[in-house]
Amino acid sequence: MATTRRATRKKATREDKELMAHLLRRAGFGATREELDACVAKGYQATVEELLHPGDPQSMPDDIIRRYHVDMHESRFGPSAAGYWLYRMVTTRCPLEEKIALFWHGIFATGYAKTNQARALLNQIDMFRRHGLGRLDDLLIELSRDPAMIIWLDNQDNHNGAINENYGRELLELFSMGIGNYTEDDIKEGSRAFTGWTLGNVEYMAVRATKDSIWPYGRISWHFSYREQDHDSGVKRFLGETGRFNGEDVVHIICKQPATARFIARHMYDFFVADEVPVPQWPYTPPRDPEAIEVLSRAYFEGNHEIRHMLRVLFNSDFFKESRFTHVKSPAELVVGTIRLSGDFRQPSLEMIEVANQTSYMGQSLLSPPTVEGWHEGTEWIDSGSLVERVNFAARQLGDVTKPGVRAIIDRLASMDGGHFTPEQLVDSCLDLLGPIPASRETRRSLVDFVARDGDLDLKGHQPGDAAELRVANLLRLIASTREYQLA
Repeated sequence: MATTRRATRKKATREDKELMAHLLRRAGFGATREELDACVAKGYQATVEELLHPGDPQSMPDDIIRRYHVDMHESRFGPSAAGYWLYRMVTTRCPLEEKIALFWHGIFATGYAKTNQARALLNQIDMFRRHGLGRLDDLLIELSRDPAMIIWLDNQDNHNGAINENYGRELLELFSMGIGNYTEDDIKEGSRAFTGWTLGNVEYMAVRATKDSIWPYGRISWHFSYREQDHDSGVKRFLGETGRFNGEDVVHIICKQPATARFIARHMYDFFVADEVPVPQWPYTPPRDPEAIEVLSRAYFEGNHEIRHMLRVLFNSDFFKESRFTHVKSPAELVVGTIRLSGDFRQPSLEMIEVANQTSYMGQSLLSPPTVEGWHEGTEWIDSGSLVERVNFAARQLGDVTKPGVRAIIDRLASMDGGHFTPEQLVDSCLDLLGPIPASRETRRSLVDFVARDGDLDLKGHQPGDAAELRVANLLRLIASTREYQLA
């Protein structure tokens, strides 16, 4: 008689949930409890692979957004373009695709102030989505052809016999290798290689801009053009190699350098693992975890410069798994993560423009970084003004019992243990459903004391907006104001 063996699934532990929540905060923008439970059921490694191979994002369709937001259709107004990107972050089912775009946006910082062209910036973000997980060589070549970057760093003024060094310098200093790993001659020779890499429709765009009256179709964007007659085809000596290099050759030489591997590894550690000192201090300050940087540098070469392979190694490493709550959420991470928890903006709303403004008040104007260096991150996100904005925003979202995500939390609480909670039980349950968030003893004590003012809570028979629900909402507000909520 044939026998069958029934597969048994190991019951998820609290550690499984906490580790998965950590992954989803860093590789995305956090998760609702339903999303977290689904990923835990799939398993950690399977979830990592799913994140690293994004499919259909199923984000809010462009036609829906543009029918409601004429400003986003026209792509002239900076905050509208930032709001459009926020719609993508909030509604996507492929969060790492948006997170990697945010990662590269912070490194290859390009802004509206100089381009005056939001469509070109959104095209650059879309390029990060397409190439951000691939080989660094391909990404840097696409970046060098990107019209927003060409304008941002003046490569349209880089000519044979009259070079402009802006892009050649930043490609080495801020985009790939870091100070101390190249010479001034390398900057000049690299800039020669990028002569002729320019814009193809400058004259037409200049004529259009004289009126700037282009309704109803919105602004078109610049496009790249390679002008061979303006390219310096002479012999160049760059990073120790000699040849008649073009821009692609220079990129491939850069990507072979150990300094490039270390530089990208340190950026990756800073963004996905734990906060580092600002980039200008890197030449003089050792990495927070030199062994982790070495592991990621090896992965860079083992994976043929592929970012996806580096992230696979990172997400499966002990140094990542042990780095919980060592990263201050950027304004974009805080805002998007909070909205995804609250379930807001499932339909277009003009309030999304104000959400884009909110990230600016917190210190991060998407698509408008302060300099080519990008933003200083970590604890520099926090000051007395930005902290008030962060707390107020999160408290408004999580304290609104009409938000779908808040209602889901209340309904889940009502289904637990008959809906009756002591103050300690309610605090622990809400911290769990918002994270899990491991609150310090002092934080937990303060939260329990707050709830205890009104005694035990009974959600049996609760009605929308009644006193019992408002008690839960007020506790969620208070949790959103804690130090722990500011960390990822």
